[in-house]
Amino acid sequence: MNVHEYQAKELLAQHGIAVPAGHAALSVEEAVEAAKKLPGPLYVVKAQIHAGGRGKGKFKELGADAKGGVRLAKSLDEVKDHAEEMLGNTLVTIQTGDAGKQVNRLYITDGVDIAKEYYLSLLVDRATGRVAFVVSTEGGMDIETVAHDTPELITTFSVDPAQGFQPHHGRAVAFALKLTGDLNKQAQKLAKQLYDAFLATDCEMLEINPLVESEDGKLLVLDAKMSFDGNALYRHKDIEALRDETEEDPAEVEASEYDLAYIKLDGNIGCMVNGAGLAMATMDIIKLNGAFPANFLDVGGGATTEKVTAAFKIILKDPAVEGILVNIFGGIMKCDVIANGIVQAAKDVNLQVPLVVRLEGTNVAEGKAILNNSGLAIVSADNLGDAAQKIVAEVKKAA
Repeated sequence: MNVHEYQAKELLAQHGIAVPAGHAALSVEEAVEAAKKLPGPLYVVKAQIHAGGRGKGKFKELGADAKGGVRLAKSLDEVKDHAEEMLGNTLVTIQTGDAGKQVNRLYITDGVDIAKEYYLSLLVDRATGRVAFVVSTEGGMDIETVAHDTPELITTFSVDPAQGFQPHHGRAVAFALKLTGDLNKQAQKLAKQLYDAFLATDCEMLEINPLVESEDGKLLVLDAKMSFDGNALYRHKDIEALRDETEEDPAEVEASEYDLAYIKLDGNIGCMVNGAGLAMATMDIIKLNGAFPANFLDVGGGATTEKVTAAFKIILKDPAVEGILVNIFGGIMKCDVIANGIVQAAKDVNLQVPLVVRLEGTNVAEGKAILNNSGLAIVSADNLGDAAQKIVAEVKKAA
């Protein structure tokens, strides 16, 4: 789960981490009132969307010469003007794609006199099972270019969870940032605070870009992105309450209500499977047969008929879907439960696209009998390769 910048900074502030003063706003009036609470005379008006690259982004409705989603304001009138241009309009960044995201929230922060920008992030390194630090002296809007063109300017190291954060980790961060004196001490302290916050909130990713050195010699978190392990949110009801569903795909929101793992993709063949590994194999074999998956949908190992029916309906709500491949291996999952869900969903939505089903495992004979006796035009497959070939052929035939 992702949160907005202002929410991430509020969480970091709870761990003693220094962030510039700021207030969220949902309207132009609230934006002006937020600025009035700050010392000024320099303010920053920041669009709040779940995507990076806001500073270089452009608003669709404002033309090619429009300013980005992070703007300086030297008066309350400028705050008002920026808020009016941003709210309700669509911000397109390198991470949103051409569709962009509508800006429904703003963050008004105090201006900072910046002496230097740095980059600092923590993430879960799945290769080692450890929390990794990624540090660079080259922070700011061009960090992707730095990573691509000059990777030697980025330092990465991980923390052994058995030992936890040690003083030498803090020194490694300060050394990578090339800081000396009091700034070096601040960096060591900040690294420990960020690591503790990362663990305490069950973070998956915590990115500070930029971390800035102010003209008066302070390290400040100028921008922050945080994402959290969805499987651990039951331990963090306060963080779960920060979820902004307007930033998510409606189908993914609906899927989460049924405890389904759903991710929309760009293809035309819907996939319903049980198990992430099987999902990846299914998508791969669809591509090997010349087509592209329209989604990743995992019903899990304990799906009910209701859950399967919901999964089927979610797939069919995507207008790009021209055919569906159901690939189920029934270990804990029972094939007859899957079959009942498929039949119920197909009848509920008046299925009009080809459907190929491959079932194997527990109660497979019962499952196949349910499908065969359903009266629906369901194509049965014997194995994964056969299933992929058949759904691709059926979609081409129907085109």
